[in-house]
Amino acid sequence: MPLRHFVHTAPGVTPTRWAWVLHGILGSGQNLRAVAKRLAADLPEWGFVLPDLRHHGESHDLPGPDTLRACVADLDALAADLGIAPRTAIGHSFGGKIAYVWGEVHEARGEPVDRVWALDVPPGLPVGPAAESSEVLQVVRTLRELPQPLPRRDSIVTELTARGFSHATALWMTTNLRPADGGYVWRFNLDGVEALLRDYAVTDCWPWLASTERRARVDVVQAGRDPRWTPEELGRFGGVQRLNLHRLETGHWVHVEDPEGLNRLLVGEGLG
Repeated sequence: MPLRHFVHTAPGVTPTRWAWVLHGILGSGQNLRAVAKRLAADLPEWGFVLPDLRHHGESHDLPGPDTLRACVADLDALAADLGIAPRTAIGHSFGGKIAYVWGEVHEARGEPVDRVWALDVPPGLPVGPAAESSEVLQVVRTLRELPQPLPRRDSIVTELTARGFSHATALWMTTNLRPADGGYVWRFNLDGVEALLRDYAVTDCWPWLASTERRARVDVVQAGRDPRWTPEELGRFGGVQRLNLHRLETGHWVHVEDPEGLNRLLVGEGLG
């Protein structure tokens, strides 16, 4: 069963090049539609495919194992179904780590990869209390404690802020609710999401990035106010060929906090 997805192209234009646009954990394909719309306006030769990754949005009932490589296999199946062969991947956060793995898998198979853009996701293993895996797992475990269906969308704001989460996080979680009998339920599968997070936490992308055999260009965007970027992680970028580190002075949600700056960077550096 192919992933549920959105396709974004410039009006009246048939794309000659395609790119994946991959959302973060507990998100969906529509999270990055504004990014794709801006890119299509500036780069009309490109088409953008924004999937709901497995266990997110409307992409359910996918067989295990629930790993990053399984997410790549899902993308390959969707590409075959659409009759396209993207050679560029743009991913935010968890989706950025899938983009790294997508590049590695395709190069290992001898298939062409032009570019990987990873938006605010350190390639190495998460470390310390600010690691994304531990933070998001706290959210997932809290969501398990909440009864479903929730009577109203704003119920989640009350519940999460009472448990110490920020108002912004609580508001974001309301976008992941869908109507059901008696109220609202989650769009994602919590068991599947937790399994994906466990694989994220043990996936180190540096061996591929540091390999002298890597041919794809990789561009990593660091959010300047994200505490996960340790000096040790940043120091690993020095001297690695075809690996570029950029910085935007934002928090983790680079595409929300500085959409124009991100678009200038993507367009200015090129996607392929």
